[in-house]
Amino acid sequence: MRVLHIVTGLASGGAERQLLLTVRNLPAHQHCEVLTLTNPGAVAGALRADGVPVHDLAMRGNRDVGALPRLVRLIRAGRYDLVHTHLYRAGLYGRLAARLAGVRAVVATEHSLHPGVIEGRPVTRGVKGLYLAAERLGRTTVAVSRQVEGTLHGWGVPPARVELIPNGIDAARYAWPAGQRAAVRRRVRDGLGLPQGSWVIGAVGRLVPGKRFDVLLDALRELDGPRLVLIGEGPERAALERRAERLGVRDRVLFTGERDDVPDLLAALDALAAPSTEETFGLGVLEGLAAGLPVRHSACPALDELPPAAAPGALRIPSDPAAYASALRELYDLRAAATRPLAPAPAVARYDAARAAAELGALYDRLVPRPASAPAGAARGARA
Repeated sequence: MRVLHIVTGLASGGAERQLLLTVRNLPAHQHCEVLTLTNPGAVAGALRADGVPVHDLAMRGNRDVGALPRLVRLIRAGRYDLVHTHLYRAGLYGRLAARLAGVRAVVATEHSLHPGVIEGRPVTRGVKGLYLAAERLGRTTVAVSRQVEGTLHGWGVPPARVELIPNGIDAARYAWPAGQRAAVRRRVRDGLGLPQGSWVIGAVGRLVPGKRFDVLLDALRELDGPRLVLIGEGPERAALERRAERLGVRDRVLFTGERDDVPDLLAALDALAAPSTEETFGLGVLEGLAAGLPVRHSACPALDELPPAAAPGALRIPSDPAAYASALRELYDLRAAATRPLAPAPAVARYDAARAAAELGALYDRLVPRPASAPAGAARGARA
């Protein structure tokens, strides 16, 4: 089976990292290529390193309609059996191009959808209308959490057209053996210029308003001693840097930019903070738990679906500076007693990347049945 994944961009965001994990773990008979409409960032490099072909459409913006015929030609030339789109713009152009190219098995994953917000932007009548028109061009929309599933149903997408497949993480990539973790921690801190004895809070995600990293800067002003590392890149970086300067905390804030070594970076942290209130899954929270970090967060639908005992190291708090200052101060005051990573949280095992890819692979096989004599094959991740 030949599968083409179409994504809006390949910077190192949650949806993009999820696509990378999916391609690595799909069954071997499902041969994947990836096309990015724009911005072939760090995830494009990781895919190519795995031997996955990556195409760059070099689209110039949302209204670059000249990209559509180029995309149709590429899909026809690739003779793909199934097209799978990711993110809003890719969903619009990709589903239409796939149908024009004659591909009937068209899937979309909805990574970031709330009733009034999509990918951090307000849902206008026009945005919603285009979304629903494009949705009807596909066969199935994958929801990454029950929250997304409920929103899709609330928008009028029939339940029969929605498949719930929660995101997954490669937990083993975050769980370092004790001696190795210490070495990684020293190496990363040296590389970032962080004092080895400092206490460091981290946050992971694109630097966009919806992530609310300004809350952490405001909280840091109330804390003496801790440092903050913001892992990611985005349009809000300059504004966040200026805010840190105004607050007098710029010398304790490190902006790493876009990175493809997030597991290594998490090993150098002492706590993870996630003040976003617009999460549809909460991938960064799960990654923090997998790394053995105490996590303070304001939204994580993945954990909302599980009992509290599934994530004893995570605590949900309001997304305001006072709440984060108080919660992080409490962790900082206990730092002498918290010298080891937390035990693996049961929630981490629940959201396994191999499980998620197996469920998605089964969906592909239902949409594009294989000949009865074809072997099942092993997961691609076993060979990567």
